[in-house]
Amino acid sequence: MTVPGPPRPPESRRAARVLREEAARRARAGADRRARVGTESHDRTLAGDPSRSGAHRTRPAQAHGARSSSASAGSAPARHVRPTRRGRAAVTVFVAAGLLFAGIPALTSLTAGSASGPEAGSAKLFAVPPHIDALPVPTFEQATTSTDICGESSVRAALEAGDDSAAIAAAGGGEAFRAAVATGAASCVDLADPSRIWVVVNKRRPYAPVDYRPAALMLPDGVRSVEGGSLRSDAAAALTSMVTAARDAGVGEIALESGFRSYETQQGSYGRQVAARGVEGADQVSARPGFSEHQSGLAGDVVACAGACGTLDDLAATAQGAWVAGHSWEYGWIVRYVDGGTDVTGYLGEPWHLRYIGPDLARAYHEGGWTSLEEFFGLPAAPDYG
Repeated sequence: MTVPGPPRPPESRRAARVLREEAARRARAGADRRARVGTESHDRTLAGDPSRSGAHRTRPAQAHGARSSSASAGSAPARHVRPTRRGRAAVTVFVAAGLLFAGIPALTSLTAGSASGPEAGSAKLFAVPPHIDALPVPTFEQATTSTDICGESSVRAALEAGDDSAAIAAAGGGEAFRAAVATGAASCVDLADPSRIWVVVNKRRPYAPVDYRPAALMLPDGVRSVEGGSLRSDAAAALTSMVTAARDAGVGEIALESGFRSYETQQGSYGRQVAARGVEGADQVSARPGFSEHQSGLAGDVVACAGACGTLDDLAATAQGAWVAGHSWEYGWIVRYVDGGTDVTGYLGEPWHLRYIGPDLARAYHEGGWTSLEEFFGLPAAPDYG
């Protein structure tokens, strides 16, 4: 909607009227000049044409009345032309008047003026179009398609060979592998297979078979084992690397408090917690038999040592505990149960409980800011045994 401008001052209206009158006067004068020029041209044409002027030369002795009659008869063609030229002059005046009145709004805009003077009138005649930062970009809905990583022969070959690291690399790396699993684009990857480093065991995902036992177990080389615990060979080698790096960094010694626990061992461990805390309390700090990560051989509880070794609860307040929290992922380990994650994992925070998932997945886990394997792989939360 156009907002009316302020009323024009009297001086502006007088100026507009003067311009209109001057334009009309000039149009009339021009029309008169053109009419006179047309008449004179016609007379000159008659004077130079013998056939037209012969009548006057053959009757020199006629009386004034006869001459008048003859002149009237001889000038008939002139009277025939003159109305036509007068009509053209009238059309010219009419067109000039039309142009004049059509231009009045523009003249009025120029002469109306404003507080800023002539520049304002010029701005009205030559208005700049509004600035447009960017043209709208059309959007198109595209169907999202995902390619199953198991369509890659290299992924299938690595899985058949039992080489988990090679399968992850063939899928495009840790994050690509994770994303494929989380979005259902990894049909050949089984998160329930306890022989794989990506296995997820929780209160709603027990082992199958329930008394599963890994084939290759060994003590980590160069790592103090408080309870004589062992780990799967790949996890044991990774723990050795981590403990060595911590020692070289000057943070002190890290020992393995507990590693692999068989189904039978876990029965006793969980039973002692139930006796001390009751079932509800025990379920927050200990897994039921067949649901413990320790049974996979990929989990270990670590403690800090300075001569003697401290307890599990002591770790978080030590230099070793801080180093583990910040660097364990570099060696393929993650802190499995963090504070505040009980609604997802079903356990209270355990900064000492480490889980081996390999360096590629551990990097993706760390860089993605994940705090549970359930969320990492897009699985439902497991706060209880449901």
